Amino acid sequence: MTKDRLIDIAAPIVVAILFLGGWEWIVRANAIPPYILPGPWLVAQTLWTDGPSLLQSLLVTLRTTIAALVAATGLGLALAIALAQSRLVERSFYPYLVVLQVTPIVSIAPLIIIWANDVFLSLLICAWIAAFFPVVANTTLGLNSTDPGLNDLFRLYRASRWQRLIHLRLPTALPYFMAGVRISGGLSLIGTVVAEFVAGSGGADSGLAFRILEAGYRLQIPRLFAALILLSLAGVAIHLVLGVISRRVLRGWHESELGAR
Repeated sequence: MTKDRLIDIAAPIVVAILFLGGWEWIVRANAIPPYILPGPWLVAQTLWTDGPSLLQSLLVTLRTTIAALVAATGLGLALAIALAQSRLVERSFYPYLVVLQVTPIVSIAPLIIIWANDVFLSLLICAWIAAFFPVVANTTLGLNSTDPGLNDLFRLYRASRWQRLIHLRLPTALPYFMAGVRISGGLSLIGTVVAEFVAGSGGADSGLAFRILEAGYRLQIPRLFAALILLSLAGVAIHLVLGVISRRVLRGWHESELGAR
């Protein structure tokens, strides 16, 4: 292991130890009650004892998150290809996609829940709305970033529009597409959590957001912190998995990965 790699691993660990130690010391020194701010040791104990039930709720949240990410990836790619086929189509529809993206999902989630009349479908739609725009925007940019010289070469050899799309524009857009998917991974989790907050559906199939609301209402702040830690770890895991997929897809031919070796 190189020195730089060792520093990359050790430095965040040292910062985490100092932060958690300072947090625990402040809580104990000031006798802060756990219903206001629990110490990290109490949060760890709660995570150990309540972990199975919280993990079950996390799996429910991840089911919606992954489904929304898959839908955002597939539909976002198809929509980007459609927009890139014509400047007129792009100029006609792209502003409405921007409007949909910048509208706070929490403001339209109640309407979606009413119209969908199904909890899972409404959560899926909300998470998809939050996640699809980065895929569309990045992929459209990539499709429109084709090298003009290569594009002229394909035209010189009488390549059809379909051939230029498959063999030139899509490979050019692939790094942009993967960057959009990585961004959408986190947004799909955020959209799912926000939708679960608005839906507030309890029961055995409730997501982790409902457990956070439930813990807050009951002043079970250590349990709330434990649920937040699981959500954070899930988000980090999604980011890492998508990063690995991106590196494997781009490895061996794209400059971003060739220069990273």
